[in-house]
Amino acid sequence: MLVGAGGNAGNQSAIRVIRGLATGRLRSTSADAASELRREAAVALVLGGALALGGFARVYATQGSVVDAVAISAALMCIVVASVVLGTALPFGLARLGADPANAGTSIQVVMDVLGVATTCVVVTAVLDNPWVVSALEGVGGGLG
Repeated sequence: MLVGAGGNAGNQSAIRVIRGLATGRLRSTSADAASELRREAAVALVLGGALALGGFARVYATQGSVVDAVAISAALMCIVVASVVLGTALPFGLARLGADPANAGTSIQVVMDVLGVATTCVVVTAVLDNPWVVSALEGVGGGLG
C-alpha cells in the first residue's frame, strides 16, 4: 500500500509536467518549475492527508493499534508528499539536462520503490521507538476501542 501509493502519486505528477512540457504550457525554466512545485506541493499535502486518514482507518480496522495506525499513516503521508514533489521536479530536471522528460514517468516509479521502503522504515521506527509518542498514543487508543 505504501510504496505503491508513492509510485502512483509521483507518476501522476510527472505525467502532468511531461504533458505540460510537451504541449508548451510549461517551459523548463526555474520560474515554471518553482510555480509547478508550489502548486503540486499543495496538492501533495491534501492527497497525502486524505490517504493517511484512509491508511489509519485501514490499519486500525484490521486489528491494528492506534500507535501502529499513526506510524503507518505518517509514513504514507511522507511518501506521498515526497513522491509528488520528486515526480514534479524530475521531468524539469531531465529537460534542463537535455534528456527526454518522458523518462521521468518510469524513473519515478523505481525511485519511489526504493525511497518508499526507506521512508517507511525510518518513519515507523521513529514513531515506534519514541516512548513519549507511544505512551501518548496508547492513552488516546484506549478511548477509540
